[in-house]
Amino acid sequence: MDYVSALPIDDIPTPIPANPARFIDQYRLFMRQQGKSYSTEKAYVYWALYYIRFCNKDHPNTRGAEDVTAFLTHLVTQRYVSVNTQKTALNALACLYNQFLKQPLGELSFHYAKRPPRIPTVFSHQEAKRVIQAVHPSVQLIAQLFYGSGLRLSEALRLRIKDVDFAMSYIVVRDGKGNKDRTTLLPKSLVAALRQQIEVVRKRHEQDMVDGVNPVYMPYALTRKYPKYARELGWQFMFPSSSLSIDPRAELERRHHIHRCTVQKHVHGAIRAAEIYKQASCHTFRHSFATRLLQKGFDLRKIQQLMGHSDIKTTEIYLHVLENLGDWVVSPMDEDE
Repeated sequence: MDYVSALPIDDIPTPIPANPARFIDQYRLFMRQQGKSYSTEKAYVYWALYYIRFCNKDHPNTRGAEDVTAFLTHLVTQRYVSVNTQKTALNALACLYNQFLKQPLGELSFHYAKRPPRIPTVFSHQEAKRVIQAVHPSVQLIAQLFYGSGLRLSEALRLRIKDVDFAMSYIVVRDGKGNKDRTTLLPKSLVAALRQQIEVVRKRHEQDMVDGVNPVYMPYALTRKYPKYARELGWQFMFPSSSLSIDPRAELERRHHIHRCTVQKHVHGAIRAAEIYKQASCHTFRHSFATRLLQKGFDLRKIQQLMGHSDIKTTEIYLHVLENLGDWVVSPMDEDE
């Protein structure tokens, strides 16, 4: 497979000084010391900056609960955000004040978003197959893993060769949502394609070593602890980019995984080509994975584990999807005379 991606690496933590002077860098350092995921860090920084601009760029320690209340109400009444978006903003500011600044906000009384969470859009089995058939060959195997294993986009892209266990027939998802590892299904129908993909990666990796390309990015302190691992085949990304990119942490040119925008572009194109007019995306495959397992009678708790949901209530939303797909109500137009 050949992947075209000249986009920057955006899932590696940006470097910050050991003793940062800028407020936002101090906040970043605090979150990294807490072990928060980089996606959470980026989201919390986004909402902190948004809040600071809302407060006319005053330092947050000069503001407090009244301003946070006004900001959260503004998001609903003026920006019309969803329930989940408002919750994320609340969590970000609670972390900022309660933990980082140590200025507890106490009880807040703000205008809550009232729009209930939407029932997820799902593909039927036939629709999922049509989209997969229509998607560009360079990302077809990734789309198959979305549907066959329930992977999130970021989880599929971060997949390394060592994370696919052919002997035990499962995939290990590292640092999923909430920084948690889990195992999920390895579709038997994809074993041959995955083995072929590993051979493609092997050849490219061997050529990179001949060309003197810097070793692959390693998370946390593994680069220092196990410096040789980065050159081993098992640690290479299953879906590498065709081009080299600059690692913002080490300022070295490396071969990273294919960029998320590349996959999203091809999947959106395939959905249009398959003439499916639902509000669908890469994540729709994941919703369809869970719904399909429920249709097949799988236990809800097992699906929760495969999906990596911390709360069973998150998984239960797919029961509502099944209710909508049910055929227990017959339209008057379909009744016999």
